[in-house]
Amino acid sequence: MAEAVFEKKKLRKLKRRSRHPKFFRSNFGRRERKRVKDNWRKPRGIDNKKKDKQKTYGAEPNIGYGTPAAIRGFHPSGMREVRVLNVGMLAKVPKHTAVRIAACVGARKRAEIESKAKELSLKVLN
Repeated sequence: MAEAVFEKKKLRKLKRRSRHPKFFRSNFGRRERKRVKDNWRKPRGIDNKKKDKQKTYGAEPNIGYGTPAAIRGFHPSGMREVRVLNVGMLAKVPKHTAVRIAACVGARKRAEIESKAKELSLKVLN
């Protein structure tokens, strides 16, 4: 298991390694194909150049572009995220963890959670 919080330098170095190009759909950006949106879809045609992995047609997503396992699931602040629904859940949250209050929580309970998180010195993301 990776450490709960990384040093800023180490996190920045790992993030730099995990960059990847933007993956466009086949034929996106062609003048005569305005109806093609930019969101990724796997090319499946028999004569498709992108499917044949010709470099000029852009990169395809593959396992090599994945985020390093050491920082996968971390918030950009360098902490793990935990979703919280009530004040009781805060007691089970480990140190060096960021708290995200669920969307279904109302204003009164949200205020209680925020005050308790401040007592326990936990970072609230939303």
